[in-house]
Amino acid sequence: MAIYLTKDSKVLVQGMTGGEGMKHTRRMLAAGTNVVGGVNPRKAGRTVDFDVPRCPNGQGGAPVTVPVFGSVAEGMSATGADVTVVFVPPAFAKAAVTEAADAGIALAVVITEGIPVHDSVAFTAYAQANGTRVIGPNCPGLIAPGQSNAGIIPADIAEPGRIGLVSKSGTLTYQLMYELRDTGFSTCVGIGGDPVAGTTHIDCLAAFQDDPDTELIVLIGEIGGDAEERAAAYIREHVTKPVVGYIAGFTAPEGRTMGHAGAIVSGSTGTAQAKKEALEAVGVRVGRTPTETAQLVLALLDDRQWAA
Repeated sequence: MAIYLTKDSKVLVQGMTGGEGMKHTRRMLAAGTNVVGGVNPRKAGRTVDFDVPRCPNGQGGAPVTVPVFGSVAEGMSATGADVTVVFVPPAFAKAAVTEAADAGIALAVVITEGIPVHDSVAFTAYAQANGTRVIGPNCPGLIAPGQSNAGIIPADIAEPGRIGLVSKSGTLTYQLMYELRDTGFSTCVGIGGDPVAGTTHIDCLAAFQDDPDTELIVLIGEIGGDAEERAAAYIREHVTKPVVGYIAGFTAPEGRTMGHAGAIVSGSTGTAQAKKEALEAVGVRVGRTPTETAQLVLALLDDRQWAA
C-alpha cells in the first residue's frame, strides 16, 4: 500500500508537450507510472510517442503513445484519470490547478516553482473547497517506489519498503532516499518549501499513521515558519509510529534569509534548534545531518525487529 499514489493511479500531465513536461513524462513512464494523457488545448487530438528507457528495477523499456486532451475534464472522461501533474509556467499555474479542481480530479501535483504567493493561496483554497488535494507548489512530487511516480523524483534511488517520508526539500528527499535505499519506502512525498503548501507535514503524518504498510516515518523540515512545531504537536496527540526528523539549517548564519521562500527566521522563532527541541520533546529522534538521520532510522528499525 502507499499514500496518495499507487500502481492503480491514472495520471494526466498538464504541460506534457513542453520541454520539461516531455522530459519528466518520459521518466515517469520509465518508472512504471500509468500516464494516460497530456493536457494542452492547442494540441488536443494529437498523440506523443515516448521511447521509454528501462529502469534498473525492470520497468519501462517499450515505446508508449500518449494522447493529448484539450482539458483536464476531457482527459478524465476519456481515461478515468485521478491524478494530474502540473508542468506549466508560473503565470499559468493558477488556471491549471483551478481547471483540474473544477474537473473534480482527486490529486494535483504542482511541480512549478516561482508561482506568486497570492496565486498559490487562491488555487490551494479553491482546490480544497472542491475536494482536490494539492501537493506543492514548487515541489518534486511524490513516489511510491515500484508502483508509481508523479513528478521529478528519481525512481531508481530507492526500493519499495516500509518507511514513509515527508519533506519540504526536494534535494533532501533524494538524499534520504539514497541513504536508506536498501531499506526502502512505502511513499516519499515532497511537499515543497514555499510559504503556502497544499499538503502539509501533518497531512502526511496522518496518512502514514493510517497506512498499514508504513512502519516508520521520516520528517524533513527546514528553518523558517512553524510547520515543524505544529507537526510536533500533532505527533504528540495522534502518531503512535516512530518518527525520525531532520531539520535543514543548523549551520545557517543568523540574520539571513536562505533557501526556499518559506525559510525565513525571525529571532529564535523558526530556527533549526527550536524545531529540533520541539520534535524531541514529543519523542522524535532528530539527526543533525542526513547521514546521522538515516542511522537513527536503521537503529530504530533494528530495535523494533529485535523486539518483535
